[in-house]
Amino acid sequence: MRRRFFVEKFEGQRALVSGDRARHLGVVLRAQAGQLYELSDGERVCLGRIEKVARDMVEFALLEELPANEPTFHVTLLLSVLKFDAFQWAIEKATELGVTEIVPLAAARSEKALIAAAEKRSERWRKIVLEAAQQSRRVRLPVLQPVARPEAAFAARGDQLGIFLSERADAPPLRIALRSQAASEAVLAVGPEGGWTDEERDAALKAGFHEASLGKLILRAETAVVAALAALTYALGD
Repeated sequence: MRRRFFVEKFEGQRALVSGDRARHLGVVLRAQAGQLYELSDGERVCLGRIEKVARDMVEFALLEELPANEPTFHVTLLLSVLKFDAFQWAIEKATELGVTEIVPLAAARSEKALIAAAEKRSERWRKIVLEAAQQSRRVRLPVLQPVARPEAAFAARGDQLGIFLSERADAPPLRIALRSQAASEAVLAVGPEGGWTDEERDAALKAGFHEASLGKLILRAETAVVAALAALTYALGD
């Protein structure tokens, strides 16, 4: 199976890969003229043949357009800032599972030092999202948004099907929250390691989110991301 890379744009019958991606192609993959790769500009996928390899640039000739199969079900992930290894693993797997948008949340119980350092980490997060999208052969990259307060993020997405993961003992199971639901867009909110505050829960419910549990076991936040996204895709996706 051919590797896929993202490019800024297709320019007629050619495309350029530059910067770190070009160095990865040239140094790590030892790309050579004549080799074939799949290229995506975020809208279309084309088969490209390498014409020229330089230190910081790889030039492709576009040979033909390929089928670009995109899911019709879109999920936004509202993920509270976690310890960085866990957060990075979560956004990598969320990208592989097809999320459309990722919004880091500055939850009340997120560690303040992690929130303060989040902006400096954003470039690293974008690189992780890019590599995961290429590996999973996506057509479009997920949008990685700036850090937001939970209350603002809930209110901004109240017109979509919202799922608010909860550790409360009386929270209904996710399968109940999804019963009889039909939607082309959904929003999944996952709290920090310390859990949501009552104020954050109230804000989510006021915005129309459905509180839901993943069961009686207490999962790590990054595990909950994968479990919930898989369940949402199974129940509502195509």
